[in-house]
Amino acid sequence: ANVSASVEMSLIGAPRLDINNVRMANFLQDFLLGGLSGAIAKTCTAPIERVKLIIQTQDANPKIKSGEVPRYTGIGNCFTRVYQEQGMLAFWRGNFTNILRYFPTQAFNFAFKDAIKQLFPRYNPKDQFGMFFLTNLASGGLAGAGSLCIVYPLDYARTRLASDVGSGQRDFKGLGDCLVKTASGPRGPLALYNGFGVSVCGIIPYRGVYFGLYDSFREKNPWKEDTGVVGFFSKFAVAQATAICAGYASYPFDTVRRRLQMQSEKPVAEWTYKGTVDCFIKILKEEGTTALFKGAGANALRTVGSALVLVLYDQMKQILAQKD
Repeated sequence: ANVSASVEMSLIGAPRLDINNVRMANFLQDFLLGGLSGAIAKTCTAPIERVKLIIQTQDANPKIKSGEVPRYTGIGNCFTRVYQEQGMLAFWRGNFTNILRYFPTQAFNFAFKDAIKQLFPRYNPKDQFGMFFLTNLASGGLAGAGSLCIVYPLDYARTRLASDVGSGQRDFKGLGDCLVKTASGPRGPLALYNGFGVSVCGIIPYRGVYFGLYDSFREKNPWKEDTGVVGFFSKFAVAQATAICAGYASYPFDTVRRRLQMQSEKPVAEWTYKGTVDCFIKILKEEGTTALFKGAGANALRTVGSALVLVLYDQMKQILAQKD
């Protein structure tokens, strides 16, 4: 709901809300709706996301590289072995951390996006679609980069917990153990930000395409104001296409950052990759270009969750606006 609209309808003689209070109320509403929709969608797609992470990081996983745990040959093989070796609940391993990470990430993304968008000139999507799209692209990218600065240690912990493989002893007992062990390692707390640079590089095209395309194509949707079944599915189609495009646009960056995160707690002398550029070069040289897209198939399935986030956020916001 847009609080500013209700302020304009305030009764004569009633104290008018300060514009800063209005903006804060809108910001908090976006924060809560974005976080709630993200938590619901992530829990639903957690099994797919865990399989994607295992396949994506297996070439940097010491247990797999040493031969202690056999390689995963595909999505189906990974699903089967995780169930057989670790049980059904293992598909949600790291999901609590993911929600802790994702709630503020999505909330800040949505809230910052709308706040940042107000800094740009307003463009009519019908007459100035090009500038309207570029504005959404810029505000979405900046929102993603800003939120990543805040929640990156949780993103690191989620990667490490979800990529724990085999039926033997786990590398980390949980979120706290992962953060403490890594921060008390050779590099100290900075180890929690391993891969941060390439993450920022990747989050700008991902969030830029993610929000920029969705906001732009949503304006072309003839059922955008419909809060019923037709409106939901039309928005979901737009959101699904948007999420897939965004995922592929940034996937090589995501692969590199996951590989760098897998070595964070080790001494620098034991690192497989010296940095972002070295990681890119070694993957291309030793595994080929397609290695940068390992797990992309599972990631395409996972984008169902991203699409649900966008649609749930939109639907909840419209329903609240109608009530006001």
